[in-house]
Amino acid sequence: MPILKKPGVFIVEKDAFPNSVVEVATAIPAFIGYTEKAYNQGKSLLNKPWRISSMAEFQNFFGYGPKPQFTIDEAISADPTFSLGTKKHTLTLNSGNFLLYYSMLHFFQNGGGSCYVISVGTYADKHGNEVEVDAKKLIDGIDLLIKEQEPSIIVIPETVLLTEQNSISVQQAALEHCGGKMRNRFAILDIWQGYKSRQDPSGDCIEKFRSALGTNYLSYGAAYYPWLNTSIVQENELNFENIESKVLLQDLLLEELETSGNSDEKFKAVINDIDKDWTKPDPDAKTVLSDQEIENEKKLLNNKLINISPLFTHILEMIKDSLNLLPPAAAMAGIYTMVDNTRGVWKAPANVSLSAVVSPTVTISHDDQEDLNVTPQGKSINAIRTFVGQGTLVWGARTLDGNSLDWRYINVRRTMIMVEESIKLATAAYVFEENNASTWVTVKSMLSNFLTGLWKRGGLAGASPEDAFSVRVGLGETMTSVDILEGIMRVSVLVAVTRPAEFIEITFQQQIQKS
Repeated sequence: MPILKKPGVFIVEKDAFPNSVVEVATAIPAFIGYTEKAYNQGKSLLNKPWRISSMAEFQNFFGYGPKPQFTIDEAISADPTFSLGTKKHTLTLNSGNFLLYYSMLHFFQNGGGSCYVISVGTYADKHGNEVEVDAKKLIDGIDLLIKEQEPSIIVIPETVLLTEQNSISVQQAALEHCGGKMRNRFAILDIWQGYKSRQDPSGDCIEKFRSALGTNYLSYGAAYYPWLNTSIVQENELNFENIESKVLLQDLLLEELETSGNSDEKFKAVINDIDKDWTKPDPDAKTVLSDQEIENEKKLLNNKLINISPLFTHILEMIKDSLNLLPPAAAMAGIYTMVDNTRGVWKAPANVSLSAVVSPTVTISHDDQEDLNVTPQGKSINAIRTFVGQGTLVWGARTLDGNSLDWRYINVRRTMIMVEESIKLATAAYVFEENNASTWVTVKSMLSNFLTGLWKRGGLAGASPEDAFSVRVGLGETMTSVDILEGIMRVSVLVAVTRPAEFIEITFQQQIQKS
């Protein structure tokens, strides 16, 4: 209202509508782990949350996957990897054991979109020596997200590479970050050694996980079992250079050649090229090969080895299977994103098929899932199961707080996070406004409009908006005179969040013939 001190016509504009509540993004995961590099035009991205929206951007800023090296050893156990004649051998991953790159591929193949990446280190130190995954660095990476507003999901694939105790420490830190410090995020956890059956001689991985995890902030996290046999790594990405013990490989292939009764000298010459020094001048051309020519020669040699040696082909197949064994959290982050974008955060991320998955590592039956889903400790573990004609499906939608009627389901917790955060950001505009009826009506109208829109889209349960939510604010309703004197405006919001039909019961009964 202008101050009227002189004659004239004065224009007064009044806002006709209240501010609106903008729905915050619900599926922006933050991935924490090790990368090949971490640079943006010469500037380091180490320990810096960085937003990307595609795998191409990840490769541009953080590089590609590790170069895994496998060793071949004589088998000591009764379960060898492969046999040749009377000799038995094992294939062991010796270096290049990092999971973030493969997990990012799996995330995007399952519907992932925009996300944050925090590189806490590179595969090798400044001297070229491979580093080990460090629990403290991963925990420090979690703390870096405190200043970031957008991330809503936390995924740390490389926790499974730590010792069991350190793995649990990182996961507890993730839950504390989500439910204690920020209260607006959700952690997807992997089971340590979750590729094993619960009847494995080394112990029940589920019971170990439940016993060690504790009871804090369980409603802000979910876990999935078992791990997945994927198709992320393809045969053409592997070659003889992935085998560290090249001399032993040569001996095995030559032995295979002799065992088969084939003593072709051309084949022997191909096998002998495995440990060839490609940087030396070609004996015929007397020239040094370029990098591209070296790569072409290696590909040609690899193809020749595949053609002449079934054993070599078998070894590459086993290397591929080993690298394709991945924990499911990253894929589930992609599923959360896809479901949120197509149905909404209020839809449970379950009964959805996983992409780039050959099979779960453990087959789970209906009876097996009973203890996973419902347990006296309340720490529900969501099953990933294979169904005939349907593929591999996510068959669980519970948080780790499975005994809580309030926070049992993932979609309920994540919907409430979205509603709380959206309303919190919108009402910040009214801090220090007059604490009177005019402001109360404005705030109530703003929140009611937002919740009505959410109800219309199916996010809230009820036949009418009155059944789905209620907003109360005002003197004598949510506040006392003392509250107003102390500068407090209390707003009470009740919402009926939709819950999944986890159990469908159909009753059949015979009736008497009527005609």
